Amino acid sequence: MPSRPDLEITSPANPRLKQLVALRRRRARDEARVTVVEGFEELGLALDAGVRPRTVFYSPELMLDAAEQLKVVDGARAAGVETIKVSRSAFEKVAYREGPDGFIALVPSVRAGLADLKLPSSPLLLVCEGLEKPGNLGAMLRTADAAGVDAVIAVDPVTDWGNPNVVRGSKGTVFSIPVASATLGETIDWLREGGIRLIATTPDTETLHTDADLTGGVAIAVGTEKFGLTDEALRAADLRVRIPMHGQVNSLNASAAAAIVVYEAVRQRRST
Repeated sequence: MPSRPDLEITSPANPRLKQLVALRRRRARDEARVTVVEGFEELGLALDAGVRPRTVFYSPELMLDAAEQLKVVDGARAAGVETIKVSRSAFEKVAYREGPDGFIALVPSVRAGLADLKLPSSPLLLVCEGLEKPGNLGAMLRTADAAGVDAVIAVDPVTDWGNPNVVRGSKGTVFSIPVASATLGETIDWLREGGIRLIATTPDTETLHTDADLTGGVAIAVGTEKFGLTDEALRAADLRVRIPMHGQVNSLNASAAAAIVVYEAVRQRRST
């Protein structure tokens, strides 16, 4: 029996597209319990991680390789996912980024609780405190994915894991890496219960990150670019480390600092 043809939308004033635009607000995403995934590559990573979309909006006119990429739409439809065709002009009006490639999907919200994390023995974790820029959080996820970090924890975050710019910045790795959100107090208690050392990055210490022991169960913590980690986080740390700086600027981009210390931990762990 032939499948029913997709609904086709040609006007950005369509109620379904208005609802899609409304999901740019965190409150709307929280209420709908969805995450917005834009981009063919990002959607592919989500699908590979076992995520089942609720709805896929697609525009063949914007696809780089429509003949091949429409197979993803066909596969989603065959699996019972709602698929909606959107004209190019309407899609460009509701897309979250410039130069869209014809794919926007609504997927269930990213699970983000400490209790949901399943860790190996001696895990390597990345803790991000108070980050306000979704792009930075996304970039840290890409680093975590590349380095084999076991989980990323957002402490007292300003943004949420379902922010479209986090998904975009992470290239979809937010779906492949275990993530969690928690308060600082909850995170400290959880780390102590698990016997995981908290390693704080700060310029106010003599210990270089290359001189610290980053093997075993460790959680590398980075703070905001302007203020760094809070005093409470620094007091709770088992060890403070700094990255050597030789220029006029005394701090790095938060995601760059995280990458440097994480890869030092990876180097040490491979050596042992």
